[in-house]
Amino acid sequence: MKVQVKRYIREPQKKEALLEYEVALQNATLLELLQEIKTKQDASLSFSSGCRSSVCGSCSMRVNGKEVLACSYKVQEGDVIEPLNNVPVLRDLIVDMSNSYAFNAKAKAWQNSLSHSILLSPEDEKINEIQSDCILCGSCYSACPVYSVNEEFLGPFALTRVWRYVSDKRESDNKDKLDVIQTNGVWDCTLCNACTIVCPQNISSKADIEKLRSKSVMAGYEDPSFANSFGGGFSFDGSLLF
Repeated sequence: MKVQVKRYIREPQKKEALLEYEVALQNATLLELLQEIKTKQDASLSFSSGCRSSVCGSCSMRVNGKEVLACSYKVQEGDVIEPLNNVPVLRDLIVDMSNSYAFNAKAKAWQNSLSHSILLSPEDEKINEIQSDCILCGSCYSACPVYSVNEEFLGPFALTRVWRYVSDKRESDNKDKLDVIQTNGVWDCTLCNACTIVCPQNISSKADIEKLRSKSVMAGYEDPSFANSFGGGFSFDGSLLF
């Protein structure tokens, strides 16, 4: 089986190159193939891995232009393997996700003032059950067309985590979270659904963002571009300005 791996060669000068490898493996995962190459052909090949069970998200990368987890993807003849998009590449298939992870803090994606007097029913738990399965693999950021042109966009998994907490009825104060996501957040998303397609946990950040928009409107917020969508916006008395 032959595959191509995007490498970052630093000597004598830094450059990108697709290197071809031939490996005698059948029905192997991509992670198994990369380990075979590293141990038997090219010890300099660099990639990340952890749990090998699709839980930690550390082995996310792209194959033929689509984000996958190397530990679960079954490699095919002629596959082209690359690092994630929209993040700095440290070496070969290893990327720096620190900027993306920082958006969780910026979006205040944590529990605030939890009311222990409110009990959750099984139906309540299902409202945000799947959002808790996010493994922070970064596939959604790699696939996101908005993040590719706006590095300040809070991004899919950060907004999904905000929904996880603002939809919890035990949370008594959501205003700070809703306020943060009005800029470079819910209204900047194009709802293209690219994040949902590549999520290994089948989480729809698009759907979560739509629900956050509804929550924002109910809290008195509005799309900042809406006021200007009719050529000049609205005056304070509600009349159109042109």
